[in-house]
Amino acid sequence: MSLSRSPALLADRLIGCLVGGAIGDAWGFPHEGSAIPAAVGPYPVGPFSDETQLVMATCDAIIRSGRVDPAEIADRMVLRFGRHAIPGLGASTLQALRNLEAGAHWALAGARGDRAAGNGPATRIAPLAYLLDPEVRADRDRIRDVCRITHHHEQAYAGALAMILAIRWAASVEAHAAEPLVRHVADRLPDCAVRDRLHELEPLDPLLPPREVAARFGASGHVAESVPLALFSAQGAHERPFAEVVRAAIEAGGDADSIGSMVGQIAGAAVGIQSIPARLRDRIPDIARVHDFAVALARVAQGDPGIPPDPPVPGHP
Repeated sequence: MSLSRSPALLADRLIGCLVGGAIGDAWGFPHEGSAIPAAVGPYPVGPFSDETQLVMATCDAIIRSGRVDPAEIADRMVLRFGRHAIPGLGASTLQALRNLEAGAHWALAGARGDRAAGNGPATRIAPLAYLLDPEVRADRDRIRDVCRITHHHEQAYAGALAMILAIRWAASVEAHAAEPLVRHVADRLPDCAVRDRLHELEPLDPLLPPREVAARFGASGHVAESVPLALFSAQGAHERPFAEVVRAAIEAGGDADSIGSMVGQIAGAAVGIQSIPARLRDRIPDIARVHDFAVALARVAQGDPGIPPDPPVPGHP
């Protein structure tokens, strides 16, 4: 699925994606671990979590180098980790960042084993959707490399690949008219548990509330539950209000900040920043930082390498 060649439209969808993800993260963060259905308020309250902090670290690395470089991304993650600027880290990501901080190579630091099949890479991979084409083998290899910074597991990679495919589908003009999101992504994934779950969700009524899907299939931090649920929840993003789509997904409870972040990214890519209500953005501390990163990343995506680096994280040296 090709992205728009219009610089203005590309920037609008990219900024919408990253800001939308931050809104979903902040909205879902207080409900992480909630039972189904979560009692979600009409607005997000409080800060975003590790999901958005790692997205910003990824953006920072790309903006500085002008390319997707796993070593640079790992360095920017460790910098934020050392400043204690990443709240709510999952066990696998925390382990990987500690390994990196202790001097491990980025390609060897990531968690391994069954517990590494988490959704950490899927929640932070969104910036790559605008710079890498998953239909190109070399780009898919680079996506896998970026996932392995924190998670050495093929299911975690499959979840991240699914998110890139979903964001590119959402950001493409009239993509929703050509093929449904869940089918589009499932047909392009390798054999994996994420693909299997998407095929299970494909025949369901797309208007089914996400909380009902979660009650049947789960909403945990395992990538085979959270990523398919996020994609199912975001199917109507082109036709329904952004806030309605994201709030309904968070009501599923479970890993609510991750699911909210992923749905916000897809829905934001579908509608663009101009269609995300200011009443949602204005309630989140540091949301302007996310917006600034997204603007700078859009310039890189359009071929402009002259982007200044990220200033210090507010409140930290």
